Amino acid sequence: MSDPMRLLRERNLAVWSSGDWDEMAPFIAPVGARLLDRLPVASDTRLLDVGTGSGSSVAIPAAQRGAAVTGSDITDAWFPAARRRAEEAGVDVKWEVGDAAELPFADDSFDVVTSTFGHMFAPSHAAAASELARVCRPGGTIGLCCWTPQGKVGQMFIRLGGHMPPPPEGFQPPPLWGMEPHVSELLEPLGFSLEFSRENVVITFPSIGAQVDHMERNFGPMVSAKAMLGEGWPAVRADLEQFSTEVNEADDGTVKTTNEYLQTVGRMA
Repeated sequence: MSDPMRLLRERNLAVWSSGDWDEMAPFIAPVGARLLDRLPVASDTRLLDVGTGSGSSVAIPAAQRGAAVTGSDITDAWFPAARRRAEEAGVDVKWEVGDAAELPFADDSFDVVTSTFGHMFAPSHAAAASELARVCRPGGTIGLCCWTPQGKVGQMFIRLGGHMPPPPEGFQPPPLWGMEPHVSELLEPLGFSLEFSRENVVITFPSIGAQVDHMERNFGPMVSAKAMLGEGWPAVRADLEQFSTEVNEADDGTVKTTNEYLQTVGRMA
């Protein structure tokens, strides 16, 4: 691994180990259920969920549908919450630490491989794509959900990134995974036939202040940015509050945003 890639991997680990992902997971829960409805999940399905976090989006719901599930994440920080949630749901899930660009599984290990807003943050998009393909058996399926660049979450990343130091050499913006041509370029040469759909998930908060408070306490990229910027954070927070005001669809003092993402289902030849 080159030094820039190693630096990006280390930064990713620090970012996604910060905050409290389990507090963020409920906002994207509908995404996982919608994706699973498109995938061939049955009682004998071996399913890997990459970037699983605390498992509530895909891993645990897939196990409730009968699949034999492994949840993998770059950090084990959220596995205690994942184990608790799995026990509450009455299912067994294997939890394994693994970088999306260097998965710790043998070739052809899984019938279905999923990732909802997880693999897209791997430093090398080509490496992540290659790993998704490597661990998916011939005839298997991958299911991916990624924020689009023009969607509100994608735009929020752009807004936040404008306040940060330049990224290391080799950095690829995660929302590129929300663009059909980019995904096709990555996955079709690896043997996948792809189906795309643009979907939305609605996120609500009681107020702009409550939204930014929640994000800066719990959302890893924002927690890390606040720690890095120190005394410069109040200006960033003010800009994020302005952005939230600009994209807010509610007019009663609450917050409602409809957030676009790209859903990709790929079937391996």
